[in-house]
Amino acid sequence: MKKVLACVMFAAVMASPAMAAGDPVAGKSKAAVCAACHGADGVAVIPGYPNLKGQNEQYLIRSLKAYKNKERTGGMAMVMQPQASMLSDHDIANVAAYFAQMK
Repeated sequence: MKKVLACVMFAAVMASPAMAAGDPVAGKSKAAVCAACHGADGVAVIPGYPNLKGQNEQYLIRSLKAYKNKERTGGMAMVMQPQASMLSDHDIANVAAYFAQMK
């Protein structure tokens, strides 16, 4: 019974979102379009737009998925929803990893 419980716990940990980190190298190419507003180095070029450089990876994932699913409807939704809709969940994880690893 202890072995079964240990296997279940191990599987749960391995399946957690924190373990499913994206690939920053793959994210760099997908993030190229982000540079128009958020800057090539992740520092926004338009006043009022957020910096993405060094941002928390899970926050970026949740935010992009919320835009993609039309759950975020604030002022930037008209810009961000179409951008996020072009990304798969895998792409979103990669883009988030790319910006998160920037220092």
